[in-house]
Amino acid sequence: MEPRPRSFYILTAFFVLFLIFLYGPTFTIGILSFQGPGGGLTFPMRGLSLHWFRDLFEQQAVGDIWGSFSRSLVLGLMVMVTTVVVSVMGGLAFRKRFAGASVLFYLIITSLVIPSILISLGVGLIWSQSGLPVHWSSSGFGAQLTWTLPFGLLIMFAVFNRFDKSFEEAARDLGASPWQVIRHVVLPIIAPSLIGVALFGFTLSYDEFARTLLTSGSYNTLPLEIFGMTTNVTTPVLFALGTLTTVFSLLVIGVFLLVVWLMNRRRARQGSDAGKGMI
Repeated sequence: MEPRPRSFYILTAFFVLFLIFLYGPTFTIGILSFQGPGGGLTFPMRGLSLHWFRDLFEQQAVGDIWGSFSRSLVLGLMVMVTTVVVSVMGGLAFRKRFAGASVLFYLIITSLVIPSILISLGVGLIWSQSGLPVHWSSSGFGAQLTWTLPFGLLIMFAVFNRFDKSFEEAARDLGASPWQVIRHVVLPIIAPSLIGVALFGFTLSYDEFARTLLTSGSYNTLPLEIFGMTTNVTTPVLFALGTLTTVFSLLVIGVFLLVVWLMNRRRARQGSDAGKGMI
């Protein structure tokens, strides 16, 4: 066996350092969240217990942890559904050229390069100047869509650029209506991509801070609540909250990946059964 070149070990070391830099802070917070009752926010650890996780489920002197979590969850689901629906509609619309398509595309992408805090400020001003209440479910919802919709549309543009139109033509030749083509042909084929768009929509909304800062009104979402707690909470309960939210995010990603895996497995089984039927 030939010895590996020196560049291999250099790149491996660089990759390991990159992983440490990327996930080291998360693991550090996870470790410190298991401090004993007398533990602080830094090393060395003073005991080992689940004290601060239990403290999360007790009445907090400061903050509204579970209220902010429920708001972030509801807002994430709202943004997810809207992003999926609008992205599919936009992807279908852009399959055909129309006047102003290029201008509209660049206007959509522009919201990704504008500083998020300016988006938050602008949306908040529009709502307040229009006499509408600034609230996480209205202005906050609109501000977050300026972040999630461009990602969803970009994914759908890529999906439909690779879409084989012969499937639709075959369905129309068999007498299917336009709606039946979309429902029974297009949507099942692009379903895994829709799961990806949904995952993007939910996670980007659930973690968003800057675009929600000036548009959430009197009630914080979870990222805003955690930021507020950093100024007045000096116990590892903050780390315990960070650990639980990280685990929740990983569970959400795992559920979406499981759904995609089950869909692909079901599709493969149906294709196998169809092949056996032809034989």
